[in-house]
Amino acid sequence: MSDKKIIAVIGMCGSGKSEAVKYFVDKGFRKVYFGDVVIKELKLRGLEINEANERKVREDLRKKLGMGVMALKSIDTIKEYFKTDNVVIESMYSWEEFKIIKEAFGDAFELLAIYTTKKLRYERLRKREFRPLTTVEAISRDLSEIENLDKGGPIAYADYTIINDSDLIELNNKLEKLF
Repeated sequence: MSDKKIIAVIGMCGSGKSEAVKYFVDKGFRKVYFGDVVIKELKLRGLEINEANERKVREDLRKKLGMGVMALKSIDTIKEYFKTDNVVIESMYSWEEFKIIKEAFGDAFELLAIYTTKKLRYERLRKREFRPLTTVEAISRDLSEIENLDKGGPIAYADYTIINDSDLIELNNKLEKLF
């Protein structure tokens, strides 16, 4: 990539988004994690950091401040980083977040969707070390993200899609070929 870019890595939980973000960070991109907005709010409220509290706070923030709240609270950091570096965004969910970033950065901003089947995602989520989820929890999270967080729009509108149905080496090879 010759021109600076902002890439949001999007997809359902367990698809491999965090691994794709690591790829970009290793290539020198600066990371902006929309989830930091939720973590900061959890700490302000004195709540334990766990899936249930994160979901509650994430949905509460969006209900009170709009579906674009994570983008609005992160845009100054993105602008600062983008002055000198490429930027990768982790945990963009809603269509409103997409529109806010797209309006601010135009063609410099692109979406990369990471797709994995439910079965494989749920298997990965059960085995992951950080915040593992049971199948019931994963299904609940999927439905919540689709129904309450408007997650489908950005995924459907992605500039690029990678099918992540193998291992980390294959994901990194696909990312290398694409970018």
